[in-house]
Parts: sequence; structure tokens; C-alpha cells
Amino acid sequence: MQMYLEADVDISCLADRQITVLGYGSQGRAHALNLRDSGFNIVVGLRRNGVSWARADGDGLTVKVPNDAVKGAAVVVFLTPDMVHKTLYQSVIDDIDQGALLMFAHGFTIHYQQIEPRADLDVALIAPKGPGGLVRRQYKEGHGVPCLVAVNQDASGNALGVALAYAAGIGGARAGVIETTFAEETETDLFGEQAVLCGGTTELLVAGFETLVAAGYQPEVAYYEVMHELKLIVDLLHEGGLAKMHKFISDTAAWGDMVSGPRIINESSRAAMKTVLAEIRDGSFARNWIAECENGMPEFKRMMQADLDHPIEKVGADLRARMDWLEE
Repeated sequence: MQMYLEADVDISCLADRQITVLGYGSQGRAHALNLRDSGFNIVVGLRRNGVSWARADGDGLTVKVPNDAVKGAAVVVFLTPDMVHKTLYQSVIDDIDQGALLMFAHGFTIHYQQIEPRADLDVALIAPKGPGGLVRRQYKEGHGVPCLVAVNQDASGNALGVALAYAAGIGGARAGVIETTFAEETETDLFGEQAVLCGGTTELLVAGFETLVAAGYQPEVAYYEVMHELKLIVDLLHEGGLAKMHKFISDTAAWGDMVSGPRIINESSRAAMKTVLAEIRDGSFARNWIAECENGMPEFKRMMQADLDHPIEKVGADLRARMDWLEE
């Protein structure tokens, strides 16, 4: 493992050079503001007069339409949704200077060849291991979110150095920047989302809720048990791994963990995980997702609505409405 910290980074390679951030969502806003506060020259590229335009302008940033925003930029950062990258790249590429660096926060677009960058351009990624809100909050508190760095195309011979300077600018080098590849970042990120963090977790929560309710328990009690209390366990795991979780849960809970957990996540589950990973690695997941987007996302919308209509959502909304501190 190669990890870079602030002491390993020379930020002077970006001194007085323009960094253009395309997009102003969760990651876009965090990156732009952190870089600005680190002393870099930031321009944000957005559709004129949209909600994001007003927000970026209100944050005191220079805002231009994408084609104008990329002109003169040493680094052009694609922080719009993955499925927009191809069209956005095609619309601005003629205005991007020779020798600039294309930066991404996730490798999907490059790894699955949605974009084939010009040969004169550097291509790199800085992938914070956390959402944009956390990237911004940690930076303001003097900390940082760990990042991954990868170089896909090094036309200048200095792509890694520039990418690390960028990582330092958003606070990532405070926590550590691990060197990887576009393939490794993309495939592990997609797997984590699908098998554990999002897909695996939400299916486990819903199955637990349904099992308790079907057995006659009150939906509100089931919600508290499988959804509400999850944060306690996740916080313990985040702060100190399995060791801290076992230290702070009861011995009864720990015994139940060890004797029942493997019955839920078993060899069948592991086989399914291997299938999910195989589909990510052979590109079939990406091809299916790209086709779904190009077709107007009918299945995405149907499945999303089914999630939102599930009884756990109705019960949860009613209970959370009584917890006014969650609004903070």
C-alpha cells in the first residue's frame, strides 16, 4: 500500500492555476469550497440560472457556463452524475486546453470507456471515501476524509503530483491518500454499494422488519429495532471496528452475533456476492445501467417507488417526525 500525507505533497504545482469544477451537487460544492478555502483559483461550470448556479454564486464562487468555465483551466473536474459525463465531455472538450488534467471522483466513466480522453490530457481521480457533506464538514473542522488517488493517463508526467495537490486542497491528505487504479476504485466502490452499504443493508433492514411484523410484533417496535438502532452499531464499527462494537454491546448481543450472523450471511450470500462482483468486473452491470439510463430509467423508477411505498417508510416517517433533533 502506498499512502500519501500532507508532508508528501507539493501543492505549488497548482499555485495560481485555474481549477474548474463541473457540477455543484454534494461532492461538487464540497470540493469547490474546500479548494477555494485552501487558496486555489476556482471556477464552477453550471447551466445558467439554475438552482445550483444561484447557490454557487451565493457562496461567493466564480460561476460560468461549462464551455466558458473550462477555458484556461489546468484541471477540469467532472462532479456531475456519471451518466452525464459522456455528453458533458463531448460538449466541452474543444474548449479544454492542451495538457490539462481531467479529474474524476469515481472511475466509472473512464473504466467503462464512456469517455476516451484526448491523448494530450492527463486523467486522474481523487475519490473521497465519504459523501460531500462530510468532506466539507471535516475540512472545516480541521480534519479530512481519506481519499483514493489513481492516474489513468499521464501525458505530462506529473499527473500524480497534480492529483495529490488537489487531494490536499480538499483536505484528503490530512487523513491519507491511498494510491490505486481506476479499475480497483470503480469495481470495489460498485461492489460495496451493491452488496453491503446500500443494496445489502437495505434488503437486510426490510427483511428484518417484514419478519417481525409478520410474526405479530408492532411495526413501530420493529422499526426501532432494525432501522433506528442501526446507527448505534454503525458508529461503533466506524470508530473502532469489530473490536469496539463487541466492547460496547452486551455479551448476549455478541453471542447472538456470532451464532446467528453466519446463518443469515452464509455461503449462499457469499456466492451471490461473487456473482455481483463478477458482473461488475465483466462490465455487464455497467452495460445494463447505461442501457437503463438511455431508455429513460423505467425499471429504476419502478423499483425506487416500490422502496418508497414500503410500510417501513411510512412507519419511519411517523416516528422520525417526533424526533425534532434529526432536523439538525
